[in-house]
Amino acid sequence: MYAIIATGGKQYKVSEGDVIKVEKLGAQAGESVTFDNVLAVSDDKLKVGSDVANASVSATVVENGRGKKVIVYRYKRKSGYHKKNGHRQAYTQVKIDKINA
Repeated sequence: MYAIIATGGKQYKVSEGDVIKVEKLGAQAGESVTFDNVLAVSDDKLKVGSDVANASVSATVVENGRGKKVIVYRYKRKSGYHKKNGHRQAYTQVKIDKINA
């Protein structure tokens, strides 16, 4: 059984027991979160739309962290312009506990 959820502007295909990294949520490690924006659920056949209107996915926060540094380098030739910048995206790692369909 799997579900497709949407959080942080992205969509994730999850099953029970999966550990995924999503955009940062406002929850501490050990807390439980519920994803209500379920787009599809499949057990034997795929259910979408009004069939999954009241479906949800329960998960537990494993940790909060920041990803690897991405270097952003801007450069314009012949003008001497260059600018180096770094970015680390914040994430929340969650473990999927139960799919409530």
